Amino acid sequence: MCKLTLSCGICYLDKRFLTASYPMFRLHFENQVYSLAEDFEVNPKELPDYVKAAFSFCKSWLIGEKTFSQSTSGSTGIPKQISISREQMEASAKGTGSFFKTDSNSILLCCLNPAYIAGKMMLVRAMVWNCEIHLVEPSSNPLSKVKSDFDFVAMVPLQVQASLEDENSLQKLKSIQHLIIGGAPISAKLKANLVENGIKAWQTFGMTETVSHIALAEIGNKELLYQTLPGVEIGQDSRGALWIKSEMSGPDPIQTNDLIELRSETSFIWLGRVDFVVNSGGIKLFPEHIEQKAEEVIEEIFPGISYFFFGEKYELLGEKLVLFLETTASSSRVKILKDRLADVLGKYELPKKIYFSPKFARTESGKINRLHTFNSQ
Repeated sequence: MCKLTLSCGICYLDKRFLTASYPMFRLHFENQVYSLAEDFEVNPKELPDYVKAAFSFCKSWLIGEKTFSQSTSGSTGIPKQISISREQMEASAKGTGSFFKTDSNSILLCCLNPAYIAGKMMLVRAMVWNCEIHLVEPSSNPLSKVKSDFDFVAMVPLQVQASLEDENSLQKLKSIQHLIIGGAPISAKLKANLVENGIKAWQTFGMTETVSHIALAEIGNKELLYQTLPGVEIGQDSRGALWIKSEMSGPDPIQTNDLIELRSETSFIWLGRVDFVVNSGGIKLFPEHIEQKAEEVIEEIFPGISYFFFGEKYELLGEKLVLFLETTASSSRVKILKDRLADVLGKYELPKKIYFSPKFARTESGKINRLHTFNSQ
């Protein structure tokens, strides 16, 4: 006989009964457990926005909604609303589960905003895998607010870095069985810190249109080699840009603007965005890779600032490589920076000009909008 527990107006099945009889999705938030569609109808106005977003989505999923509207990040253009099917989300969750061999005994942590696709997909994984998930505020150091150990967690680089710098959070980070990092490429410094601390983690590759990631690269001492999830087909167009075909990305192939080096039918190296490639006198330069090479030097001379390389129109060469720093001008440090960059960058990778901006333009999800920042210079 099933025992019914009542607490704060929320009805849920006794956890001991659930785990003993059959697996079932369970969302934990502030000492309460939510499992059924009717549980998520309890949505008082005082709840934070990220909780409202989670409850609203879980209820829609559990009552069987077939399509969901989602805004793209706007990192390479104007954000737009797209429709994502239930089948796409299920395929993504099953592909990730197959890759990591997760099951109903896995315990998940959602520390990303469920208003965005990455947070939503953590909830979907828990519902598809029929397992536990804990919901916490999407703060910079989310592990500082949890007591449990987790089997599967998704974070952005900022959260991982903050966790590495906090001793208590670091120990929890080390206990995570499967840590995936997305939202932006990890820095060389973060990569080195993860390896140094013996933390096994994966960098994700994906976008809203592919319903979270379609490939993962294990973070180690070697270059990041992305392996596709089961059932994902990949290839290149005439530019060398990646195309994707999979159940999670919908019925039609998706053509990206991501330049890749195809290593096999299921693996690739990411080179950068077609949008950002600089053609300087016939020499192609990849800003994202140059940024990684320059990271240590820029951090040493301008600690804690954001920066990016960009291509500026130049009559003689077509384009010239320039560097943007999110700080105020400092002539003394610029001279030092130029000298130090010459030690780590190739001849053609050195910026022809350095621009200073007190504040970069950013997308709603916090990514640097390079084009808008450049145009406002």
